Amino acid sequence: MSTATRARRGAPVFHRLPVAAVQRLCDDAAAITFDVPPALRADFAFSPGQSVTVRKSGTQQRRTYSICAPRGAPLRIGVREVPGGSLSPWLVREVRPGDEVEVAPPAGTFTADPGTAARHLAIAAGSGITPILSITASVLTHPGTHVTLLYGNRSVNSAMFVDELAELKDRFPARLQLVHVLSREARGAELFCGRLDAARLRTLLRRLVPVGAVDHVWLCGPLGMVDAAQQVLRELNVPRERVHRELFFVESVAPPPFRHHDEQLSGPSSRVTIIVDGRVSTHTLPRQLSVLDAAQRVRDDLPFACKGGVCGTCRAKITAGEVEMRRNFALENDEVAAGFVLTCQSFPRSDTLTVDFDA
Repeated sequence: MSTATRARRGAPVFHRLPVAAVQRLCDDAAAITFDVPPALRADFAFSPGQSVTVRKSGTQQRRTYSICAPRGAPLRIGVREVPGGSLSPWLVREVRPGDEVEVAPPAGTFTADPGTAARHLAIAAGSGITPILSITASVLTHPGTHVTLLYGNRSVNSAMFVDELAELKDRFPARLQLVHVLSREARGAELFCGRLDAARLRTLLRRLVPVGAVDHVWLCGPLGMVDAAQQVLRELNVPRERVHRELFFVESVAPPPFRHHDEQLSGPSSRVTIIVDGRVSTHTLPRQLSVLDAAQRVRDDLPFACKGGVCGTCRAKITAGEVEMRRNFALENDEVAAGFVLTCQSFPRSDTLTVDFDA
């Protein structure tokens, strides 16, 4: 089962991009379009479904946001405000056209191929529609492609990209099946009222979608919805390799700012060798901190974005020693078996440890 997101190796390289437009989508969400200079257009060329990492200037606060534009269109991200979040209130409420925002080039493997005719099923909830919109608008450019999109929200007023989805439906009436499911607003049919839980998804798919003929399934939203959809798809015998998922996470506490620490360590520690972009260094790090948090105290070139075990930006391979990975929503089972971990969720459990971000 495919998942997202795989970042480029090494620390992301950020560029200051001018904001070309800010479009209010609903009370708490906006789409932000960037004006990418000609010299950077090759670096910022994206595949439908990819994301970019945004950093607030002068800080280490960064978050990953999915691209909501079709392939070949100007770079645009969708942002939903999270109260108390480190970046989303700033992006939604304060950023204006003409401002500059630090953005790293696109990354991720939650991507579709618009050049191949296929039948797609997309299931999204809330801001999970952001990469799904990019994928849907891109793949429908092929005359042989069909898409069924199930989109869950609390109400119409809280839904992102409603008008753009309606325009897509008008452009491709025979090849796009669009189904809105609302949990806090009455609809004409009971089937379309409620949460996209396992029971509702099971009914919707059995009634509306011949899943046996689907070539690709795209899932994006909160963990509960994605897990429920995976469960139902297994029941309906959809092959695992056809299912692609991406999770979004709720912003919580911002990562601590980078700083060097010279004080003596107290408590258990490990000698940890870090490899990033060919640069090798070895440090004594405390075991009570994650590999990423501890290593950031002595190196400022480590890749990270969410620090929640979701985005996969901090992925690395353990080539010597052992860690305990406490949370994982980004790596496949075969990656874990091969020694890959999310360093933001991994804690040293051996006296020596080698962590290779370049693997």
